[in-house]
Amino acid sequence: MKNYDGIALFSGGLDSILAARLLMEQGRTIKCLHFYSPFFGHPGRVEHWQEIYGLDIDAIDASAPFVDMLRRGPEHGFGSAMNPCVDCKILMMRLAKERMAEYGATFIVSGEVLGQRPMSQRRDTLNVIRRDADVRDILVRPLCAKLLDPTAPEESGLIDRSRLLGMNGRGRKEQLALAEQFHITEIPTPGGGCKLTEKENTRRFWPVLSRLASPDVNDFRLADVGRQFWHDDCWLTIGRHKFDNEAYAGLLREGDVHFKVAGFPGPIALGRRSRPWDEDSLREAAALVASYSPRACRASEEGQRISVRVTVNGQTHMVEVTPRRETVFHEPTWEDARDELHALRKPGKSCEQNAGK
Repeated sequence: MKNYDGIALFSGGLDSILAARLLMEQGRTIKCLHFYSPFFGHPGRVEHWQEIYGLDIDAIDASAPFVDMLRRGPEHGFGSAMNPCVDCKILMMRLAKERMAEYGATFIVSGEVLGQRPMSQRRDTLNVIRRDADVRDILVRPLCAKLLDPTAPEESGLIDRSRLLGMNGRGRKEQLALAEQFHITEIPTPGGGCKLTEKENTRRFWPVLSRLASPDVNDFRLADVGRQFWHDDCWLTIGRHKFDNEAYAGLLREGDVHFKVAGFPGPIALGRRSRPWDEDSLREAAALVASYSPRACRASEEGQRISVRVTVNGQTHMVEVTPRRETVFHEPTWEDARDELHALRKPGKSCEQNAGK
């Protein structure tokens, strides 16, 4: 395997592109690592990025360690939604450090800009990230390096500190000028990239983290598919279109309940619970699933009996229902998630403490 001088955290955003390119301009060889999970990352775009930005990029699945961090509770808390920005950055740097020997690298590169983000890019927070990730002597932040203390790679002369930058604040004028200098014509849109910063996704993901005893990667992938409904610890997700319906096939696991209206076109639904479903909850879920089949609803209004095919671990039985939206199941709301997150603002409190409530 080829050796590299450094490895760079690469999100696909403009700052991470510029940070890598700045050091490549000094003749340093840089391997970019694009970490991805159910919440962030686009591994399918790596080939395109390599072509248009002239970078060497590997996609790394960080799903399991990221979910483990969420499950334990981020030590530095959540942001405005369900985003654990500081702990995320620490984790990514730890994962990068673990791969340094594999790539023969001697330093890590990050595209952070001092003062750009209110939670994770303050000076004190940058120092905390560097300390907790244990990368104090090997972390280089090329875009704001001149505003920070020199690092070992700079002091040794491996990196020319005079050619690094001193960016500060939330503006993009300097970044755009540098992109033009590097002849970068495809400029990524600013911000975003992480689903956990968004209200819509927080309302989907938060019940999984707060209600399940030990949620895993598959659980969060399921939360990103279809319409979401909960009744105590009974979780139901109903497909909105054929892509959702097809996705369930790859997410189904032992103990899951598969729902499909018999004899009429309609959605597929998946039910999940850590213990067997009771008959009342199954019937309520089946009635809700049937309500999303317009033809089944019309047939029911005309007096026809409607059955839903319910399958668990290969065993199928029929449940006769009247299609209806008013059931014991409800869609999670952003307001509920927001209130519970506010109550959990104390850093280090495990989300597992809320599970089962």
